[in-house]
Amino acid sequence: MPGIAGIISRLPAANCLRTVQTMTAAMQHETFHTMGNFSVAELGVYGGWVAHENSFAAAQVFENETRDVALIFCGEVFTEPAVKAQLRRDGHQFPETGGAWLVHLYEARGDKFFEELNGLFSGLLIDRRQKKVFLFNDRFGLERIYWHETADTFYFATEAKALLRVLPELREFDADGVAHFFGVGCTMGWRSLFRGIQLLPGGSLWKFEGTGCRKEKYFSPLSWENQPTLKPEEYEEQFAATFKKILPGYFAAPVPMGVALTGGFDTRMMLACRPELAVKPVCYTFAGVDHRTVDDKIAARVAAACGLDHQLLPLGNDFFTDFAEHVDRTVFISDGTFGVTGAHEIYFHRAARQLSPLRLTGNYGSEVFRGVSTFKPLGLAPQLFAPGFGQSVEVAAGQLAIHRTHPHTFALFREIPWNLFGSVAAGRSQVTFRTPYLDNALVKLAYQSPVHLRRSSLPASRLVNANSKILGQIPTDRGFSGNNSGPLFWCRRVFAEGTFKLDYYSNEGLPRKLSQLNPLFGYATKKLGLAGMHKYLRYSNWFRRELRGYVRERLAVSQARHELFFNPKLLGEMADRHAGGRDNFTPEINAVLTLEAIDRLLLKAP
Repeated sequence: MPGIAGIISRLPAANCLRTVQTMTAAMQHETFHTMGNFSVAELGVYGGWVAHENSFAAAQVFENETRDVALIFCGEVFTEPAVKAQLRRDGHQFPETGGAWLVHLYEARGDKFFEELNGLFSGLLIDRRQKKVFLFNDRFGLERIYWHETADTFYFATEAKALLRVLPELREFDADGVAHFFGVGCTMGWRSLFRGIQLLPGGSLWKFEGTGCRKEKYFSPLSWENQPTLKPEEYEEQFAATFKKILPGYFAAPVPMGVALTGGFDTRMMLACRPELAVKPVCYTFAGVDHRTVDDKIAARVAAACGLDHQLLPLGNDFFTDFAEHVDRTVFISDGTFGVTGAHEIYFHRAARQLSPLRLTGNYGSEVFRGVSTFKPLGLAPQLFAPGFGQSVEVAAGQLAIHRTHPHTFALFREIPWNLFGSVAAGRSQVTFRTPYLDNALVKLAYQSPVHLRRSSLPASRLVNANSKILGQIPTDRGFSGNNSGPLFWCRRVFAEGTFKLDYYSNEGLPRKLSQLNPLFGYATKKLGLAGMHKYLRYSNWFRRELRGYVRERLAVSQARHELFFNPKLLGEMADRHAGGRDNFTPEINAVLTLEAIDRLLLKAP
């Protein structure tokens, strides 16, 4: 996927260049990924990049007029038009699109430049005048930078595989990282799955000068936490004004924008407040194989109400016939942060790219503005693990509570960059990913929300209704609309929540104490037309039917290879017990087979 890689070293220049070229090549996964390298041997810095063609970061390396400041960059930055206008008035020339203006902003702001960046990004800035090198990332750490340091060289890359490719001694699992993975579904605390490879914390600014490195931060969430809470009316007024102010920057594009529509409020808010555009955006919704969900139908109504085209992008039969390939590609590209039950992500986004290379999504609106969280201990069956390792998993799962401090800080600086990173990593290998819900101004305001509105849909509902009555009248997939009162509203809400829960249990299975009733419950929900009404990703059922052979084969491989982690007896039984319908081992199957693929593709591969 798009990213940066490099080393800072005093080793011979020719060796360093070869190393960086190998690292960069490891991250080029598609023919539409461009790549390049840049070095300043006198400072001992060697960097490379991979980017989507014609994207914000494609025309690298970015340099100033005197070529003594250079920037290698990944991601996008959104700024007010006045900032670029001022740079032009100061005599700088740069293309209208792309990131060339960033080096001129650095010249104007100095070290304050990093605090002004707004977006998801990572970068390497080389200042020959001061003989300094800066390695930095976005405030949340969602644009990852993996790093490793030896006695004579500092290595970094946005993909762990780039480091593993040139440092074979690191091709081992980190025991604590694996325990985190099985405890909560991801690593925590800026550690990785790989021994000796760590992650740059969000908001980092590491300064290399001479032979030293100052590991600093240009941002801390404390500055947002310490703001005063606003009154409800003031908060909603500022929320509406801020959202409408920032949104044009996210729609701005040289090609038609692809809008990933759902049945919820987050994407609807974007369409209700969208700016006038010369070229209409293209709307699409990911869909399943059997029939249309409530989500698809609502998204189509929303698009039609806005006069926009809408397409369903469904799973085809090839998804199942080529499933092993989809899994391996997902695990490899995401460095194991997304696994077997994320195999659909690249599949869908490859289709989305045919409509637009840019994806505007409502991702993270629920986490930031409505307190929705899925970050919790996985609760995998204890008998899955070898005795000693099972204790480590239990300890790791308990550590999640330590990170639950301020609710917004937990969502933005823990859940999103740690637990929700995998889907972003897979999807952005195909498209450029944009979400206004991580905009600096909007997130800063979220910290000022009144407590009773932090888990409420009312601000979103009222914003939609105020800007588009017709969109406000269309109920969401959870039954909300512009009128959230009265008998009709409560009937919608009860029906939506009831069918949502029934659909969830029809796929995921009843709680373990009631698991014997799964076959009867599944039959009943299917006959009533509730199965698949809300959820089109039905891995639990697919593992019983279409993918049963794949599951059995890969579990057998794991049984032979990973005695250190697992109880081989359960691995030998899991496929059949799950297929029988009375047990649900979906999370266990996903975790085990994802680890097997990481081992095979990233650690054992040449």
